[in-house]
Amino acid sequence: MQNALGEEVETLDPGDWSSIRSLSRRIIDDSIAYLRDVRDRPVWREVPAEVRAFFDTPLPRSPAPLAEVYREVAENVMPYPMGNVHPRFWSWYMGSGNFTGALADFLAAVQGSNLGGGNHAAVFVDSQVVNWCKEMIGFPASASGTLVGGGSIANLIGLTVARNVKAGVDVREHGVAAIENPLRFYGSDQIHSCHRKAVEALGLGNRALRRIATDSELRIDVAALRAAIAEDRAAGFRPACVIATAGTVNTGAIDDLQALAKLVREEDLWLHVDGCIGALLAIAPKNAHRVAGIEHAHSVALDPHKWLHAPFEVGCAMIRDAAAHRGTFAVAPEYLESTPRGLASAPWLHDYGLQTTRGFRSLKVWMALKEHGVDTFGRLIDQNIAQGAYLSQLIEHEPLLELVAPTSINIVCYRFRPAGVPREVDDEALKALNIEIMLRLQEQGTAALSDTTVHGKHCLRVAINNHRTRRDDLVLLVRETVRLGREISGA
Repeated sequence: MQNALGEEVETLDPGDWSSIRSLSRRIIDDSIAYLRDVRDRPVWREVPAEVRAFFDTPLPRSPAPLAEVYREVAENVMPYPMGNVHPRFWSWYMGSGNFTGALADFLAAVQGSNLGGGNHAAVFVDSQVVNWCKEMIGFPASASGTLVGGGSIANLIGLTVARNVKAGVDVREHGVAAIENPLRFYGSDQIHSCHRKAVEALGLGNRALRRIATDSELRIDVAALRAAIAEDRAAGFRPACVIATAGTVNTGAIDDLQALAKLVREEDLWLHVDGCIGALLAIAPKNAHRVAGIEHAHSVALDPHKWLHAPFEVGCAMIRDAAAHRGTFAVAPEYLESTPRGLASAPWLHDYGLQTTRGFRSLKVWMALKEHGVDTFGRLIDQNIAQGAYLSQLIEHEPLLELVAPTSINIVCYRFRPAGVPREVDDEALKALNIEIMLRLQEQGTAALSDTTVHGKHCLRVAINNHRTRRDDLVLLVRETVRLGREISGA
């Protein structure tokens, strides 16, 4: 293509916008049908060998029509999803997306803004979503926050600030080697694995994270925590941070946040709440009481791509002390200096995290909250918790099934036990049987479950974090679990 000066130029824009308009309308129509008819498809399908082979083709060197590229996506990608938008996907705690969020991601990509900072509208959308997240959990307006890729990074942000505030030295300038007394962080034995990764990445080492035993409801034992803190102080360590969990990944157990807030005040520690599963209970009218005390935390991590059902990916880290937050990450390179007017006259959002380049994640949260209102999302949370209780009741009334852990919110842990097998038996054969049930449920496309081990007992795990799930889906799960258990065991 030649421009008016006779210069040969290339661009990625289409030569024919009308054909792009036609194809785009077709893609939108297909996408609407994809979600509208989600119940008619299997939850999950194994990717066939010929499709796997398709992804071994060489690097494309020359152009292909976009319609042909889309055909390849429609045939080789869309039929084989992870399955988390399906109403019977309960494997892991993910959220199930929403169509408005998908449209928002498209619009964000079209606008193409970098949310590292600058004076443009996307920055203000981002800041407003952070402010809304603070309001949802009862944080003060003066608190700080940043949107990140997900809960693991949101937790890392909070723990990094905690380390720097409690280190007793300027860690940014001198490093962790300058800390005179080794730091100690505390969490329950049900804590998410991302916290181990975080303390390792922070240069403290896995041993700096002390796991505290849990009670019968799988919450951190506050008395045991207090004793561990005293023991560490006597041994010359520097207790720094308690990591409370508002919804453990195994069972959904919620630590006693009010008791922990009282303890950290008395011990002068930092309280970080991993609320990636349960922090948003704060907006649920029937269940907000479960996270009472979260508003007293020094930092909180939550995931809008879970119970706000935003398409992947978006997490949020909130820090009560805004100065400490910015002081942990801010730098002022000469190429990113602020100006009194113009594009560089707004705050730099990259001063609150690790990424200089940041995607426009906030629009999908902003648009869905505007469309539905936060009260709708609160009721959906209550709905999922009621479904967890309903499934637990179905299991308790089925002689061949048993609950393995108390159902705290919406995560149900259970297993099939053949008739005649005593309850005290907990062996590899029982584990293998239940794993086979789980795999067959996945392979026949009925439901996607995961498995875990809770206090030494292996079980199947159902995380009901889906706005499309209905009670008849849970009835089907129980019926198929029993049918498959009998078929496999010969019972």
